[in-house]
Amino acid sequence: MADNVSTETAKAPFLLTAWEGVYDGIRNRAYLFTLIAMALLVVAGVAAGMHARSVGTMHAYGVTREVPWGILISTYVFFVVTSTGLCLVSSIGHVFGVKDYAPIAKRSVFLAVATIISGFFVIFFEIENPLRMAIYNVISPNLTSNIWWMGTLYGAYMMFMAIEFTLLVQRRYRLATLLGFLGVVSGVAAHSNLGAVFGMLDGREFWYGPFMPIYFITSAMMSGAAAIILFTWLAYKVNGEQMDSGMKRALEVTTKVGILLIAVILFFTTWKFIIGFAGGEAKVMALRSLLTGPYAFNFWVLEILVGMVIPLVLFLKSRGTNLGMMALASGLMVFGIFFMRYDLVVVGQIVPVYYELEVKEYTGLLSYTPSFHEIMVVLGGIGLTGFLFLLGEKVFGGHKSEAH
Repeated sequence: MADNVSTETAKAPFLLTAWEGVYDGIRNRAYLFTLIAMALLVVAGVAAGMHARSVGTMHAYGVTREVPWGILISTYVFFVVTSTGLCLVSSIGHVFGVKDYAPIAKRSVFLAVATIISGFFVIFFEIENPLRMAIYNVISPNLTSNIWWMGTLYGAYMMFMAIEFTLLVQRRYRLATLLGFLGVVSGVAAHSNLGAVFGMLDGREFWYGPFMPIYFITSAMMSGAAAIILFTWLAYKVNGEQMDSGMKRALEVTTKVGILLIAVILFFTTWKFIIGFAGGEAKVMALRSLLTGPYAFNFWVLEILVGMVIPLVLFLKSRGTNLGMMALASGLMVFGIFFMRYDLVVVGQIVPVYYELEVKEYTGLLSYTPSFHEIMVVLGGIGLTGFLFLLGEKVFGGHKSEAH
């Protein structure tokens, strides 16, 4: 009963506040310019994706028969990993009752929906016939397929998160908590299943094994912590507001979670190489491509240094109170994690499948370079996230939190 009353009283003020927020945003030239720039990136991404469809994706994209998964797959992984991480970290507060995390709930849930939509945007232009896939996913399910489970679970996850955010806006907090819990369960199931898509491919030694689902969940929380800090800092800049003590405390504890998770991922990465060098020749070749080969710059500079080591130092130096330093660390993390996903997807394919069987069709590592069309679709996905974030800040009044 109380939920229904609060819903009715919230409707009119929300519509008025949303309109006022958008109007104020339009009057701000910097905001309007950035919003238009993000929208143009989306349009460019759609145009590139549709043109690739018309000429044939095998001609427009850099993928080949030997390396069929490229930057569009890695970007999809990047977005859905970030979405799941946002859900998991924010759920510590509004689902599991840790009050210090409560102020980040609304924005994090909104961003979780925005990033999963961006992930679907990118994968839409990677799949040859996405509409047919959606139809047959329902009328002809294959329960033995990890790909089928991935699509189904992520669809359920997006639905739960969207409903949860709607309930948070309507101040129906009891139901929002229930939907948040369902979102956590479906998100963990979907994301661990995504790890299994890679980990159960025994023809690709670089991916194969039980490590991948665990790694995906842990790295998702690391991505989520970085995204929460970065976008919260940006939100207060966009809205021109001073951060209150509750939000500062939320970012402080999120920073501590980020420090822990960086350390854990560094630990995982170290053991991945130690154990990997005890594996077969194909896996050793893939690992060497990261350590000293063509992907060494991506690995040592972008993944390790930019994505983890420098952010770890900045987080520790900030002590969870220097917001600018924390935002810089988070931005570097997000940038580095993008290349972490790219390396994961591509390096797993550059060793010829039959190399260990001494099939000499290919004598060395395969190569892959993203095409112009692929890069534009990726930029379109990034633009979509930016557009939804900027629009959401004005429509939902900065995602102000109330005690509940």
